[in-house]
Amino acid sequence: MNLYGLIGFPLTHSFSKRYFTEKFIREKIHNCGYDLFEMESLEKLPELLRKHPDLKGLNVTIPHKQEVIKYLDDLDDASAERIGAVNTIKVFADGSTKGYNTDYYGFRQSISEWMDRRGEACCNFKALVLGNGGAAQAVKTALEDMQTEYKIVSRQRNNDSLLYEDLTQEIMESHLLIINTTPLGTHPNVDDCPEIPYQWISKGHFLYDLVYNPTTTLFMKKGFDQGAAVHNGLKMLEMQAEKAWDIWNSEEDMWSV
Repeated sequence: MNLYGLIGFPLTHSFSKRYFTEKFIREKIHNCGYDLFEMESLEKLPELLRKHPDLKGLNVTIPHKQEVIKYLDDLDDASAERIGAVNTIKVFADGSTKGYNTDYYGFRQSISEWMDRRGEACCNFKALVLGNGGAAQAVKTALEDMQTEYKIVSRQRNNDSLLYEDLTQEIMESHLLIINTTPLGTHPNVDDCPEIPYQWISKGHFLYDLVYNPTTTLFMKKGFDQGAAVHNGLKMLEMQAEKAWDIWNSEEDMWSV
């Protein structure tokens, strides 16, 4: 049987396992399984690969998207190496591994489709990217490729980011696209949200949350209450999952964003 799976910590609620299990049934894909491999430390990854010789591919989630790079044999230079984060691992027949980033594809495609349906384009806006972890790296690269100016907002100041308390009315009103890349608000912690000044959100704003569970996060609700357009991360997850499946099952080592 061909085995696929998800590594991360914690894995209390997995989109990936449900999505791929349903995909196998719906598309009549036989002799395939998808498991959760919760690991707090990536030191267990080599053991996992040795223990499961039938493993063909892995998804990677919080908090391992950046650290996992040093455990891999190779990186795709068109996605993972450029972005500096991995969310998809292909395991070859000889046991070697290669990292990819399908978050880039999922985010870029989903936000472009959403903005297009509303008669807009990302390049017409300045963006605030909330968070600076592995998912944020893919989002930043996608925004750069879409020629969208952005600022990072993080809990730790560096030369390239703002602190949440730095967000003034002027900054909020001039950055109409706000993207939450943090896990804040994810079930079961549904009463959490990024600490931005929501009072300066307006009907001209677009709030995109990478969180998909719940379908309407507190971040989205607060934005919607101020008149903003809102979008969750479910479509992004579906798109990145399908791209991962294509990578795992391609006979050639090929990638195109």
